[in-house]
Amino acid sequence: MKIAGFDWDDGNWPKCGKHGVSREDVERLFLDGEAVVAPDLKHSTPTESRHIAAGRVDGRALFVAFAFRDNLIRPISARYMHAKESSNYEAST
Repeated sequence: MKIAGFDWDDGNWPKCGKHGVSREDVERLFLDGEAVVAPDLKHSTPTESRHIAAGRVDGRALFVAFAFRDNLIRPISARYMHAKESSNYEAST
């Protein structure tokens, strides 16, 4: 799938920003090609498949839940990983 950009609005930005993650960091996770992406079967619905992405931006481990909408990535939530999550992520990659 060719990604045309990102879908940001007043619905999803506050959920990402409240964890101290910038829009730029979320976008860089995907644009730098470092993200590990997997389906989020727990939070997908019959009308929308959700996904999770994990990776590092400026040395910090980042987790993003997102959906694809009309060739756009729509971040749903983003946060930096806790130390234990970051260790588990490093061990799996």
